[in-house]
Amino acid sequence: MTNEGAGPPATYGLILAGGLARRMGGGDKTLIRVGEKTILERAIAALAPQCAGLLINANGDVSRFSGFGIPIIADDIAGFAGPLAGILAGLEWVAANAPASQWVLSVPGDCPFLPRDLVSRLHAARVAERRPLACAKSGEWRHPVVGLWGIGLRDDLRQALGAGLRKIEAWTEKHGVALAEWPAEPVDPFFNVNTPEDAAEAERMARTGA
Repeated sequence: MTNEGAGPPATYGLILAGGLARRMGGGDKTLIRVGEKTILERAIAALAPQCAGLLINANGDVSRFSGFGIPIIADDIAGFAGPLAGILAGLEWVAANAPASQWVLSVPGDCPFLPRDLVSRLHAARVAERRPLACAKSGEWRHPVVGLWGIGLRDDLRQALGAGLRKIEAWTEKHGVALAEWPAEPVDPFFNVNTPEDAAEAERMARTGA
């Protein structure tokens, strides 16, 4: 898959597991079990068939993810600078280690029901709208962390982070971002687990076959 006529270009998947999970009382949301699998296992299962390879962005003791057989990369911007720092780390890793891939797909590590057509639809939206970036939308909600990022923008992103920018949409709007839309019913594919109540709802959804 190397040209847009035959399918989406080779794209690396980046699972952002670097959040502090304050509303869950700390810990790693990616390791919460939903049904028979953790959220991270569910994300890997959804993304692996779509992507040229996978990465996990995590900070602190990375040994907690060592059993997944996936490269783990930490932010190199100090102070928990948010998802943009994780995205930059992913862009830098792919540029250095997988130059055949010029794109990175980022997803948050707390979404247990990611769609299986994420890469193809984000690329299709990007091409159709002639934008350098793309992100997902479901119902009335945009999901800027569920995004498609070109390797060539990494220097600009590093400069923006160095200048103190932290909000994803402030940076993407500067360049132009396409929207790929999914229905939010019967299940929002970007439902995310932020609280214990969300975890219980995700478990219920999994039991009903969502």
